[in-house]
Amino acid sequence: MLTALAEAVRDRDERTLRRLLARFAEQATLTDLTDLRDALRPRARQGGTALPQ
Repeated sequence: MLTALAEAVRDRDERTLRRLLARFAEQATLTDLTDLRDALRPRARQGGTALPQ
């Protein structure tokens, strides 16, 4: 999926990009988004605790 998205962006193929993003949105669930948010949240370098939101 990421490869296809990157190619659509590189080729400036807006129609394909919109279709791929719509497919991605259909596959994403609230649980997935929560896990993704947690994975992307910056961590403090010392002690490994999460930074305040």
